[in-house]
Amino acid sequence: MQGRGGERWGNPLGTGVWGLVLNSRVWRAHCQHDRASAGPPFSSAASQHDRRSARLAIQVEGERSVTAIFQSDEAGWSGYDAAFVVDALASPGPFNVPNRIGRPLTAEMVSNAAASGITAVNVTASGSGETPDEAYARSLEHLAYWQREVESNPDVLSLAASVSEIEAAKSAGRLALIMGFQDTVMLGTDLARMDEFHAQGVKIVQLTYNLPNLVGEGCLSPGNGCLTDFGRELVAHLAAAGVLIDLSHCSQRTTAEAIAAAPGPMSITHSGCSAVYEHPRNKQDAEMRAMAERGGVIGIYLMPFLNAGGPATADDLYLHIEHAVNVCGEEHVGIGSDNSITPTVDDETYRATLQQFADERLRLGIGAPGEHEVLFVPDLNSPARMRMIADGLLARGHSEARVEKIVGGNWMRLLGEVW
Repeated sequence: MQGRGGERWGNPLGTGVWGLVLNSRVWRAHCQHDRASAGPPFSSAASQHDRRSARLAIQVEGERSVTAIFQSDEAGWSGYDAAFVVDALASPGPFNVPNRIGRPLTAEMVSNAAASGITAVNVTASGSGETPDEAYARSLEHLAYWQREVESNPDVLSLAASVSEIEAAKSAGRLALIMGFQDTVMLGTDLARMDEFHAQGVKIVQLTYNLPNLVGEGCLSPGNGCLTDFGRELVAHLAAAGVLIDLSHCSQRTTAEAIAAAPGPMSITHSGCSAVYEHPRNKQDAEMRAMAERGGVIGIYLMPFLNAGGPATADDLYLHIEHAVNVCGEEHVGIGSDNSITPTVDDETYRATLQQFADERLRLGIGAPGEHEVLFVPDLNSPARMRMIADGLLARGHSEARVEKIVGGNWMRLLGEVW
């Protein structure tokens, strides 16, 4: 999800009216394909939810220590420490805090990253702005920020742009940070910018956020629009460069057309299953199956979009994982939590800030239904969440071999094939 404060072009929090109109106008001018070809829009799902509800993923640093939460978690599956554990959307720092760039990770965040047992995470390094040029400049700032954090914490963090670098991080007991983008607005229509970002280590790129851009349409766009001509160019360019394509926030049609257009496997790093709970951010079986048939992986998130009745639970997560396994096969399902490794301090300050930013996303028309709920799974709100997920799946009767694939083995296989 991850939004940034005060930023407008193509950004989860702040796309202004001018940006929305311009994005929509340019996108529609480039969308020449038959709208009937890619299946029904998400409008049926949207009609079941109050579109006035909205939320910015916001992590508030509080005074209460969360170390005790981690220390109270008992060790479970004996194979966890040896397994490659990959969270396909996460961060060692707090997610989505406005003006976060420039603030160093706290000692507690670094400690939790070291103790989590997670091998690698896909970190959102994309920036936003009122124009593509501003988004481009801010993306460079974000990449520089993570470079500084790795240099400041060399015993705990490392950058990874190859599977061998993830393996080296595992051997050294470090958390590997994969630089990823959650939008493509910073490119404008300049593929050379993508080459520049790739040279700086960007290895995962999500085609759209929630609204239209020059590549395609997001999951909150009412028109369920297509992958544009430039989007097709970008898909081919990313595949040729060895960059993993991410379709998490894309509309149903853009998702389907990108899967069909890509010459190799792609990903949905953080989403859920519409068949379990119908929601614009969740994916239909047809697209999940098509992605799996091409060798891709879907990561199930720990977000409130897993059920209709309040905060999501671990059991809700397991239901989505199990449905995805039934649809895609156990080789094509993973985790993309959309959370910080350090737990959220769920206090009055967090709740008040959450409501403030949810209202702002509502005002701007970019919030997904259900965003006023807490942005994590309370019974997995721990640095040990990946271990807890593994233990929970084992307790439900899944084999160790399957669990090892879901907690990271499938992502390692996919990254090896694409990179």
